[in-house]
Amino acid sequence: MTGDNGGVAGPGRRSSATDGTDSPGWDPGLDEDDSGAVVKAVGRQIKVWREAAGLKQAELGAAIGYGEELVSAVERGRRIPRPEFLDKADEVLGAGGKIAAMKKDVAEARYPKNVRDLKKLEGEAVELGSYNNSVINGLLQTEEYARAVLSMRRPVFTEEELERRLAARMARQEILARSAAPPLFNFVQCESTLRRAIGGRMVLRGQLQRLLEVGRLRNVDLQVLPLSREENSGLDGPFRLLRLRDGGTVGHVEGQIINRVIADPRESRILDSRYGIIRAQALTPRESLAFIEKVLGET
Repeated sequence: MTGDNGGVAGPGRRSSATDGTDSPGWDPGLDEDDSGAVVKAVGRQIKVWREAAGLKQAELGAAIGYGEELVSAVERGRRIPRPEFLDKADEVLGAGGKIAAMKKDVAEARYPKNVRDLKKLEGEAVELGSYNNSVINGLLQTEEYARAVLSMRRPVFTEEELERRLAARMARQEILARSAAPPLFNFVQCESTLRRAIGGRMVLRGQLQRLLEVGRLRNVDLQVLPLSREENSGLDGPFRLLRLRDGGTVGHVEGQIINRVIADPRESRILDSRYGIIRAQALTPRESLAFIEKVLGET
């Protein structure tokens, strides 16, 4: 899975064609990501409707305001069509909403599979806990901070892949504002993550202000584990715990290269116990907000 500090790069290619498609020149990478199969299926459907309407690719492109080359790329599954592309094609081809209805599938295919899987798990959770001692948790990151984190990845992401992953990270944050049965959140951030000036001083200040905003939400407990503490049971690195609607608990751990979901009850119990200890070692949520305000004043 893709972690908050970047993860493993996916395939990407540069191209000057951007109108009506998602990221410029993004190749879905069929061998590594099943999103490619979705994109190809959408492209085939558009081709079927175009041929049934008796239109050539150039004629469809002219009718919806895009070039022939781009229409061809979409039909071959080499470009991800934007929502407006699908809406216009649906109208011109008289598909009666059948093409436009694929917008949801295409929207999910925009992001790497590992990010979609994590977003799905988070969407099924009734409670989420996270400890991090390297960067701010991805659900809490500002766009500027997230961009800085992703930009530090080595080897570097292509511009297209960076934008794709940034969009995916921001999309995951929708769960924080979910009005219907929002999950309970607990985040424990090591003090080091509050002082590490990723992206520069102003980016860090914006990030600290964001933490104060989220930390005041009624369904969020944000805790800080100070560096002055003599005990820290999270030295092995960051991890997440997700309690699902069916009563199960899964973990998610990440390292330099390997990121994985932990579904084995024995292993998830270890993480659950460890997380409880870390929370006890950290400042209370109220103390933590005061601590973050102090760090902000010093930044």
